[in-house]
Amino acid sequence: MNIYIGADHHGFKDKTKLIDYLKSQGYEVIDEGDVSLNPEDDFPVFAAKVVQHILSDNSDSRGILLCGSGQGMCMAANRFKGIRASMCWDEKEAYSARHDDDSNILCLSADNTDWEYMKRIIEAWLTTPFAPEERFIRRIKELDNLG
Repeated sequence: MNIYIGADHHGFKDKTKLIDYLKSQGYEVIDEGDVSLNPEDDFPVFAAKVVQHILSDNSDSRGILLCGSGQGMCMAANRFKGIRASMCWDEKEAYSARHDDDSNILCLSADNTDWEYMKRIIEAWLTTPFAPEERFIRRIKELDNLG
């Protein structure tokens, strides 16, 4: 599985740790920036880069986005048809986002989530399969038809 990761200056420190952690777990990780700590960077740029890869990658790929609250990244990513970005604060939300909604991008708050807890959320999200039940598939199609 390819995992595309993007973060603004708020999430930069956690992004670098996350890349090392995911690689140690055997994931293929692609860093979509920022490449250096820049307090003037803008989160929509990194969200768009990750989204474009998710939409064009024909393999089982997912994205992880980090910013201060996580909300900005989530809003930016969800502007694209076919993206189901989820803002998750705990493992239960991460499980539900994958199991019920086939979330393909996880958004996290770098300012409000400590590293150890962040890892638990990510693990729940990465290891939970989508349950391809008819009602879940129908709802995802309805989402794609909204815009």
